[in-house]
Amino acid sequence: MSRYLIWGGFVAFIVSMLVLDLKVLQKKDREATIREALLWTLFWIALSLMFNVGVYFFMGSTKALEFLTGYLIEKSLSVDNIFVFIIIFSYFGTPAKYQHKVLFWGILGALVMRALFIIAGITLIKQLHWVIYIFGVFLVYIGIKMAFEKEAEVHPEKNAVLKFVKKFMPVTSKMGDGSFFLREGGKIMATPLFIVLIVIESTDVVFAVDSIPAILSITLDPFIVYTSNVFAILGLRALYFAVAGVMKIFHYLNYGLSVILVFVGVKMLIADIVHIPVSIALGVVGGVLVVSIIASVLFPRKEDKQ
Repeated sequence: MSRYLIWGGFVAFIVSMLVLDLKVLQKKDREATIREALLWTLFWIALSLMFNVGVYFFMGSTKALEFLTGYLIEKSLSVDNIFVFIIIFSYFGTPAKYQHKVLFWGILGALVMRALFIIAGITLIKQLHWVIYIFGVFLVYIGIKMAFEKEAEVHPEKNAVLKFVKKFMPVTSKMGDGSFFLREGGKIMATPLFIVLIVIESTDVVFAVDSIPAILSITLDPFIVYTSNVFAILGLRALYFAVAGVMKIFHYLNYGLSVILVFVGVKMLIADIVHIPVSIALGVVGGVLVVSIIASVLFPRKEDKQ
């Protein structure tokens, strides 16, 4: 099957899912229930696995393994996004019934930004092969740093993009009916929801800097890299509402993510000397995630026990 047809079919599918989400699921602003969030989380995971089966039949077993490995890496790294979302929504006092709307448009922007990052990353590696070593060192550094950080600190008020927006756009303190803009005194003013959206969008750029080099250690196929990113991102919103309150229980997951980042960084650094098969990379990533989750359940923190 032509790559153009595959790309076209995938884009059409994603657009249809986004329209369904916007027109049906967000028809009324309301707080998402845990049951709904869990069902949508399972739906996106099942959809990702079905897509993986399609990749196997149309593109072969190697591409299917690359997609699954990339999806696991992106999905696990996206867990950090959840904690940041919680902090941002809490800081701005965003009502729960509007959080789904902010995340929807935030994720839509993330899909575009990730595409640009992927194109840039693949082009750099293909044109300047030595860039792969920079990515490798960067991932090892981030992985080690993550292991020794007690908890990532987020200061929304210090966000450079937010400061820039406030300089050139009037902002109202009114939430209104959940709109991003309101008209006051004949002026169009940004609402707190728009400010939250700006902070989330700019924060995602930081996450992309970590996640894109990680998956480029697995494959340089633009289709596999982007689709694995898309499925991980699309399922993130449902995952947020499903587990936002219990994610801190998996306190060893942070160490697991650091091990994964160091592993893929080393994989990049030794790529010209030792080739690590995708199947082994998949086993390492999956194994580390399972061990870190099981360890978190078997050895809970004192505050979790209480």
